[in-house]
Amino acid sequence: MIHFLLIDCPDEPGLVYRVTEVLYRYGLNVLRNGEFVDRHDQHFFMRTEFDGPCEPKTLLQELRAALPPTARVRLRNDQPRRIVLLATKEHHCLSELLVRHFFGQLHAEILAVVSNHDTLRAITEKLGVPYHHLSAEGLSREAHEAALLTQIEYYQPEFVVLARYMRILSSEFVAHFPERLINIHHSFLPAFIGASPYAQAYERGVKSIGATAHFVTDQLDQGPIIAQSVIPTDHTQSARDMAQAGRDVEKLTLARALTLVFREQVAVHRNRTIVFE
Repeated sequence: MIHFLLIDCPDEPGLVYRVTEVLYRYGLNVLRNGEFVDRHDQHFFMRTEFDGPCEPKTLLQELRAALPPTARVRLRNDQPRRIVLLATKEHHCLSELLVRHFFGQLHAEILAVVSNHDTLRAITEKLGVPYHHLSAEGLSREAHEAALLTQIEYYQPEFVVLARYMRILSSEFVAHFPERLINIHHSFLPAFIGASPYAQAYERGVKSIGATAHFVTDQLDQGPIIAQSVIPTDHTQSARDMAQAGRDVEKLTLARALTLVFREQVAVHRNRTIVFE
C-alpha cells in the first residue's frame, strides 16, 4: 500500500537521513521524496511517498523519536478522502467535482452535498450523491449554522469543501474544521475581496483575472492559499464576460487544490502553504 508522509519541524542537520533511515529499517520503499527549508524561519518541510506494509502507530513513534520535539508528522494512506460539499445556486464548481467523483478522478468520496437552496438537487442526485437542503429562511445565522454543523457531523467527513457556497461562515463554525475547510474564491486574492469581484475587476480595467483556492480561517478570504490560476482579459470584455470566463478558472483551480490536499502535498505554516507539486 502507498503511504504519504508529511513532516515539518525546525531545521537542523541530518533530518532527511533520520527519516529515510527509519523507513529503511522497516523495509519500506521510498517512491518519491521532496524537501524544502524556509531560510527565513529556519523551518524544514518534507513529503515522502513510500510503499510497503507498516503499522502506522509504531512507525509514527519511531519517526517522532528521531525528529525535534516540536515536529508535526502526518502519515496517511492513499485511500480516497471522505468529504462533504457545501453549495448554493451556482453549479460549475459542484458539477465539476461531482463528475470527477463519478469517474473516480477526485481521490475523494463525496458523502453528501448540503445547500441552503434546492437548486442543485437534480444534478447531485443524478450522479448518485445524497443532497440535503437546509434553508436559511427565517433563521438566524447561529441557528442555520447549528443545523448545518449537525448535518455535516452526521457524515464525519475529513474535509468540507465550499463549492461556491455563498454565505459567510462564523468564526465559531470555522473553528470546527481547522485546515479542513477549503474554499474557492472567484478572484485573484488578495485583490477584489468580498462580493462582486468581477464587477470590481471590470471597473479597475484589469488585464487578467483568476481564482484562488484556500483554507478557510476566521479572517474573511485571508486563509492560507493552496492554488491559484489566472487567465488574460482585455477591454473588450464586460463584467459578465469576465464572470463567464472566470467560472472555468474557478472549477479547475478548486479541483487542482483538492487533489494537492487529498494527496498530502500541502503543509500549512503560519498563514502560508508549502506545496509539493
